[in-house]
This record gives sequence, structure tokens and C-alpha cells, in this order.
Amino acid sequence: MKYLLILMVALTCIFSTTFAQDPTNYQLDKKLPIPGNGNYDYLYLDAAARRIYVSHGEVVNVINLDTEKQIGAVEGLSGVHGIAIAKEANKGFVSNGKSNSVSVFDLTTFQVIKTIPLTGKDPDAILYDAYSKRVFAFNGKSNDASVIDIESLTQVGSVSLDGGPEFAVADGNGKIFNNIEDKNVLDIIDAKEMKVIKSLPLTPCGGPTGLAYDKKNGRLFSVCRENKGMSVVDAQSGKVITTVPIGAGVDAVVYDPATNLVYCSNGDGTATIIQQESPDKYSVKQTLTTQWKAKTMALDPVTKKIYFSAYDMDAANKNRVPDSFNLLIYKPK
Repeated sequence: MKYLLILMVALTCIFSTTFAQDPTNYQLDKKLPIPGNGNYDYLYLDAAARRIYVSHGEVVNVINLDTEKQIGAVEGLSGVHGIAIAKEANKGFVSNGKSNSVSVFDLTTFQVIKTIPLTGKDPDAILYDAYSKRVFAFNGKSNDASVIDIESLTQVGSVSLDGGPEFAVADGNGKIFNNIEDKNVLDIIDAKEMKVIKSLPLTPCGGPTGLAYDKKNGRLFSVCRENKGMSVVDAQSGKVITTVPIGAGVDAVVYDPATNLVYCSNGDGTATIIQQESPDKYSVKQTLTTQWKAKTMALDPVTKKIYFSAYDMDAANKNRVPDSFNLLIYKPK
């Protein structure tokens, strides 16, 4: 009986290893059609609430991650770019590029509570910083960030930046890191004081867009279009440690601390999946074929599925096919 038990345990281990999902070998799972022909930008995934928010023209579509069905929509918006969530206030925030405003919505009903006019122009990336309890909307045409208090729902200040801002991440301790696309630098913002305290050069990075943060190891991952590379930056010293080659037209990047994988979504129809072997050593594990202009993405840390949004494209001229907007879902094999 003892030997039989040992054999059963051994076989269980073998089969578990054989059939376990490989998080560095992805394949297309399905495409979820989303109606409408508006422009698209950021995705925001709330793993705890099992939701993904999809920006799409004048609407944010809300999809349940488990049923893969739409459960609501935030409507009446104006050129949606990004979505931020403040769970403790039960509020979501959407940047409206066309109207220079941020719309606030209820996380239960998805109804817009208030639209806040901003002093900044063309709000794009948006971030909720739990440390300061403020929302930062990064304005592409005025080179600044508008700061919103989540209780009063008013703009309480602004941050002058070193150039045109792109993605931003917070460290949870009062600092916000923000890529400055046209100057190839990374601004460090004091969230309480609402000012830039340091600007880090990202050379050889050119045209930084997406940004992700490894809090445990103090590493920033800045993805860059001009040199088609992901720069790994020491958040404390500001030193660029290494640059990893990625695809063209990159927009977003996500880091998964559970698997030490970095995912880069490229507009050329690929996603570069990179293994963090140590804080200073990285290697490309998979170049995943996705879809042309599938440049924004989100990762579900529970299922390890990757989500992209994109239209189907006419192969002859690479123009959008009308009524073909999809949420693309890829899963590990």
C-alpha cells in the first residue's frame, strides 16, 4: 500500500506538470465583439471585481471576466482615453480627450455622477493614487497633469511636466512615475506636493509610451517606439540597466510579479513576452502574433489571460473593417 501511494503521488506530479498551463506560450482563445465604430485606447482590468473596462469612442464597455459578457456601460462620454478606479470611494474616472474633462461614474450602476472640467488640454492617461487619494489626468497638449480630489470631485491643482506625458504608475508611497514621450525622459512626481521632483533620462529609449513597475525589486519597465525597445530602469538610482528588443508601435506594458513576466503590446500585430530572470537580467520568451493595431492590453493575474482591443483590418489597405471592434482574449497553452 505504501509503494502504491508513492506511485500515485509521483504520477500526479507528472500529469500536473505535463498539463499545466505554460505562461510563456499563449494562443488565441476567443474574440468578443463590441458594437460601435469609435476610437479605442486604454484597457483597465479590476481582477478583484472580475471586470475589464474597455475604452471605445464615447463609451466605456464593462465586461465580466468570468462570464465574458458585458454587464454595463458608462455612456455620454467625449473621446474616451483612460479609466481609473478608486474602490474605496466606489467611483471610476474617465479621461475625455475631446472635452478636456474627467467623467466620474458609480462602480455599481455605471452612471455618470459628475463631469469635471480641467484646466489642462487633451487628457489621456489617467491614474488613481491611493496614497494621496487623488486622481491624476495627464494632458497631452498642455504638458501637465490635472489633479482631482476623490471626495470633493474637483480639480485641486496641476503638475507642470517636462513635455508630452504618456503612461504613468504609482509606487504606493507617494511617488508617481510618468513617461514623457517627446523628451525621452521619465518624470518623478511627488503626489502630495503636486510637483516633479526629478527627471530621469531614458537613453537609448526613444518615444516612451507604456510604463510598468516591479515594486519588489524597484524596477521600471518603459517601452519605447523609436528604438523598439523596453528599457529597464532602477527606480532608486535612475540608471537604465538594460534594453530588451520588442516589436514596433508599442503602446502598453504589464508586469506580473507572480510569474516575473513582462508583456509588451505592439501595434505591428505582435506582443513581446519577456522573462525577468533576475532584477537585472531579461530574455524574450515569446513573440505572440496578435492583430494589427492591437496596441493596448491588460493582464488578468488570476487566469493569466491577456486582453487586447482592436478592429479587424482590411488586408489590402490596413483600414478598419466597420463594425468589427473586438476584445481579443489570449490564454496560456
